[in-house]
This record gives sequence, structure tokens and C-alpha cells, in this order.
Amino acid sequence: MADSARRIADELRARIGSGELSPGDRLPGEPALVGEYGVAKETARRALTLLVTEGLAVRKRGSGTYVRSFRPLRRVANKRLSQAGWGNGRSIWSADVDDRELRVADVEVAEVPAPERVSRALALSEGDPVVVRSRRYLVDGEAVQTATSWLPAELVRGTAITRPDTGSGGIYARLAELGLAPARFAEELRARMPSRAETELLALPEATPVVEIHRVAFTADDLAVELNEMLLDAGSYVLEYHLDSQSE
Repeated sequence: MADSARRIADELRARIGSGELSPGDRLPGEPALVGEYGVAKETARRALTLLVTEGLAVRKRGSGTYVRSFRPLRRVANKRLSQAGWGNGRSIWSADVDDRELRVADVEVAEVPAPERVSRALALSEGDPVVVRSRRYLVDGEAVQTATSWLPAELVRGTAITRPDTGSGGIYARLAELGLAPARFAEELRARMPSRAETELLALPEATPVVEIHRVAFTADDLAVELNEMLLDAGSYVLEYHLDSQSE
């Protein structure tokens, strides 16, 4: 059954890739796939679910499964973190969205004791005060990512970083004004299935995984100034990295 479902999904994916099925088109329903391929209804359902999980299709209750019209974002880590961007007042998101509509929602800022994982990442003592900024990003009206930044409160207390709107260039531009410009970053990621709360927060289609990214920003003196914990809708992103073969 699994092989048959993958074969059907492969053929539908090819039809999407060739343009035979365009964004917004309705995919063949389960009865049509059962009749065309001679498989069980469960196999047909699994084939469509595979496309939903990949972010190529969306289910509309009571209507069917459709080719997703949202264009995936290409997240080029090296480009978006370049000082040439945020150092000139541009949001790091400008590297991802170009001229697409971007909205930042649910911005919350507070000063709290550092949880253990945060104090470890920022080389603080557990319970030291940190400023935490959480927000949700929507592109073309669809939620694509949540982000939570943690910064040592002693470094940023009373600055624009503690306001909902940090100004042009964002957090990194404000850190640079404090003499704490990020000079390098350490980023790790993993893919996993979301919790129920995460599924609702990002309005994820069923069975859609997320990509969890943790990034620490360091100054030229190797002082950790920010931990950013991001959660991305895996179906909305292509992650691109450019690596130097001479790097250690």
C-alpha cells in the first residue's frame, strides 16, 4: 500500500511540476484515484496526504484537495544575516520576501529570568534576567514562522530592543549601535512534527512537519548577545546555505 501511495503521489507531483496542474487546481479525489489506479481508498488518501505533507497541496474541508497556491520562501541564511543588509537599515526578512506582503503579528516583549537552555546558550547564570521578544510572521496572509529572541537584559535594558518596534534594521542594527554588532552566528536546525498548539499557531495542514532553528549571535569578541528560537512551516520554505570549502 505504501509503495502504491508513493507512486500515485509521484505522478501527481510530476503533473504539478510540469504545470499540467496549476496552483489552485483541484487534485483528483479519492474515488477518482481508486478508479484510475485500482487501489484501496486508504491508499488514495495516503497519496494525497503525502502531497499535503510536502506543502504541495492543501485540503479544504468538504471540497477536496487542491494544488497549493502559496509560493515557498527561499531562506538563504548567508544572505539574510549579512551586515550589508541589517547594517543599512533593511530587515533580514527582506532577503526572503522580496516584494511580497510581510506582516509581523503577536509581538510580545518582557524581561524574565533566563531558563536553563537560554542561560547555557548565552553563557549566563541560570535565572539571570533576559529580555524575551516573541512574534509571528505572515507572508501573503499565511503564517509561516514564529520567532522568540532572548537577549541579556543587562546589555539591552531600556533600549529600542525592548520596544515592540525596534526600528529599521531590527535587533541587529540596535545591537550595533550599542557596540555589540553580531560578527558571527551559530545555527542548528532539526525537523520534527509540531505540537497541537504549534499546529494552531501556524495554521498548519494536517501531517505537516516544522523546522526548528536555534541561532546564537556573537560579537567579534565572542560575546553571545542573542538566542533566536524559530519555528518554520516546512511546507513554506526552501532552506539554502552557501558554504566555503576552506572553512573548518
